[in-house]
Amino acid sequence: MDYDLAIARVPRWIIILGLVGTGVAGRMGGLPWAGSFFAGSIAAWINFWLLEKAVNRLGELAGAVPGKEPAAGAKPPSAGSGVRIFIRFAFFVLGAFVILRVSGLNVVVALCGLLVCPAAVLVEIFYELAFLN
Repeated sequence: MDYDLAIARVPRWIIILGLVGTGVAGRMGGLPWAGSFFAGSIAAWINFWLLEKAVNRLGELAGAVPGKEPAAGAKPPSAGSGVRIFIRFAFFVLGAFVILRVSGLNVVVALCGLLVCPAAVLVEIFYELAFLN
């Protein structure tokens, strides 16, 4: 089982589910709902990207990433790496909140768009079970 391929497919599922959900939201509530869901879907994609980078970085710090052995004489990672990851996530959440409040988008529909990320992971699990087993 190749986990790297599964992780590489998740952003595609996010895009597909985001576009389908944007259409459904637009049909149900018009352009404001479509825009809100689309904004949430974009945030879901960015969230997945940030989480993937953070997990890969934590794996590197723990020395658990296969094929990424530390070079001879390489200095160890700084102690502030975890703090920088947390600050990135905090700014992401704060920025999303400000954008939603200032733009007047529907916050509930945007949060539904944000759920596209876990939905994409579930779709990938079902895909793996149905077609790659």
